[in-house]
This record gives sequence, structure tokens and C-alpha cells, in this order.
Amino acid sequence: MNRFQQPEGLPPANGYSHVVSFSGTLVAVSGQIPMDANGQVVGADDPAEQIRQVFRNLGVALSAAGSDFTRIVKLTIYLTDMDDLSVFRKVRDEYLDPAAPPASSLIQVKGLVNPLFRVEIDALAVI
Repeated sequence: MNRFQQPEGLPPANGYSHVVSFSGTLVAVSGQIPMDANGQVVGADDPAEQIRQVFRNLGVALSAAGSDFTRIVKLTIYLTDMDDLSVFRKVRDEYLDPAAPPASSLIQVKGLVNPLFRVEIDALAVI
């Protein structure tokens, strides 16, 4: 099972865990984008809706692999606009337990595959 750690000697984590140890089989979920099952871009002008769509896609992928949001141990978040960070954090907390967040990395990118995409997220989770 997951063990979220906040080691002494590191600065306080804000919405992530510094270290997550786990046992079990690991699943890697490729970067999910704000497209629905029909291949349509969702929320081109609405960062919250794009982020929700990405988390919905992550949920589908995790379920297909026999996992779920509670078993995520690492997220990598790619944002095109750092002004969307506060929105990301609010939406993330709708899907993940803020008391036991996964380890994460946040990267600002100049652009994603489609210029309408504001966010992409990949995940590692335990099955």
C-alpha cells in the first residue's frame, strides 16, 4: 500500500508528498489530454473543464488497469500557463485526497500537441 512521507529537513509540501513508497505492481498511464471519448477538445477556453476532462480520462485509464485515484503515487503535470496552477490545485483536490497527495512534478511547457490544450497529466499508480 502507499505510504506518503513528509521527511524532516525538507520544506513543507504544498499539495504533494515529497516521497511515496509503495508495494505492488505499478501501472504507468501516458499523458492524458483534454479530449473526450469522441476525440473532441473539451473546454478550450475553460482551464477547470480541461483539467476535469484530463482527470476523467486518467480515471478511465486507471480503472482499465485495475487501479484508481487512491493508488496514484506520482503525477507529472504539464501546464501551458502557470496562471492555471491555482485552478489545477482546486480541481485536483476534487479527485485526489489533499491529506495524502501523490508525489508530483509540475512543468510549464510552451505548447502541447494541440494549441487548444492547456494541460496534460501522466501518472504512476499501484494496481
